Amino acid sequence: MLNIGPALPETVEFFSRFRCKLYFIDLFDELPELNAGTDDTPPPLQLFSESLQFPGDTRFDLCLFWDLFNFLDPEAIAALQQALGPHLHGDSLAHGFAVHNRRTEQSGKLYGIREPDQLSIRPRPAALPGYSPYNQGQLEKMLVCFRVTRSVLLPDSRLELLLHARF
Repeated sequence: MLNIGPALPETVEFFSRFRCKLYFIDLFDELPELNAGTDDTPPPLQLFSESLQFPGDTRFDLCLFWDLFNFLDPEAIAALQQALGPHLHGDSLAHGFAVHNRRTEQSGKLYGIREPDQLSIRPRPAALPGYSPYNQGQLEKMLVCFRVTRSVLLPDSRLELLLHARF
């Protein structure tokens, strides 16, 4: 299981009930460097390859992206998928958030899992840089490793997405 974000206690406790390996990578701390930037920063693929170093035989059954895609430019989304692709398999699932309307304000939340049907949501200490949300159609065009299998419109105009690997 891959969680893109901090290791929140409730998420660790939830997954401790199962026999699985957990990987927590908080890419949100690296957002300024991950988006295509200046000549001073390495390309996004290099940064993702350095951040997502897993044993070669690692295959993820579940990837929790949360709202990461809303903070990455298209080049960074492509680089993330390229770095993560070797660690996916035909039954890999993922979860993420998009927006129904691109004018939706940044949620400013940290997400975790309490129970199979209950997320934990808490405020982030500060707003994140690079907020540029995508609606479902835009995100589906950028996601070459995943396809959207289900989406649910939430009351705050965000979309909760269930993704399945494309293999």
